[in-house]
Amino acid sequence: MSRSAGLAHIVRQNDGTSTGVWGVYTIKSAFQPVFAFGEGKLSIAAFEGLVRPFRDGTGLSPYAFFRSIPPIDRFHVETLMRTLHLLNAAACLDPKVSIFVNFDPSLFTDAEVVDVAIRDMRLVLHEAGMHPGRIVCEVTEQKSASSGALHRFVDALRASGFKIAVDDYGADDSDIQRIDELKPDIVKFDAQWITRLMDSGAGFGLLKVMVSRFADNGIETVFEGIEEMWQLELAEESGASMVQGFVLARPELAPTSFSIFSAAHAPGGPDPSWSGGGAMPVRETDDAPPQSRHQPAARRPTFGRRQSGR
Repeated sequence: MSRSAGLAHIVRQNDGTSTGVWGVYTIKSAFQPVFAFGEGKLSIAAFEGLVRPFRDGTGLSPYAFFRSIPPIDRFHVETLMRTLHLLNAAACLDPKVSIFVNFDPSLFTDAEVVDVAIRDMRLVLHEAGMHPGRIVCEVTEQKSASSGALHRFVDALRASGFKIAVDDYGADDSDIQRIDELKPDIVKFDAQWITRLMDSGAGFGLLKVMVSRFADNGIETVFEGIEEMWQLELAEESGASMVQGFVLARPELAPTSFSIFSAAHAPGGPDPSWSGGGAMPVRETDDAPPQSRHQPAARRPTFGRRQSGR
């Protein structure tokens, strides 16, 4: 098979992980778990790959890094990041869980570019020994240049065996009709939107209706940005399939310690599920919403599970 463009910028490390090199930048993978509800427990169902750029050994915010990349290079840098996440996931994460990787749909309006990206990903998966069915391709509906281009891109990903997730649903100009047309496997709700809706009984009722509507269509839901225990309780009560957020676990650089929660049972080994009791190892990152850092916990709304006595 021909060589992936992303692999040309990869440096293998002695611990089995990989780093990326782009000009003066060193790029590392961080992974944040996505937890699924089931039988009164939370278990790790997936990980999202997140970029951690460094320059001269100093960490930079992902936002500052992306701003420094010229438009002509963005497709190649995004390819490198996906390559890095897939290789590191194969090296240090439970092979049974899914891996979320991000795509900017605005880069994939041309059929030839789409073909190149998918071919490159399949080469990387072959190198890593991973099946396409483990990969969840996150796309944001708002960033696409056109509805038709977004549909063609999603159809091409699905035809290659990848799962589809629509990210940041509820932000900006999200469109329920577009979700119906795209038919994703998963919808990830925007963190700020979830927080606003959870602040009132009417908003929480709307969340429950939307989760139920998606479930009726075979679509799983992820609530992002869960930072307080009361939000976690309401997420479960709403019927959400999965949750992701700092109240459960912060992203960790590869190699992570999350394998102690998601590894298969072994003699004397840990339980693969985690019910939320106790802190997981954390590392301060730029993924934290600025308004939430170092602030006291928000007071829980006066509706929901405890208020009703259940």
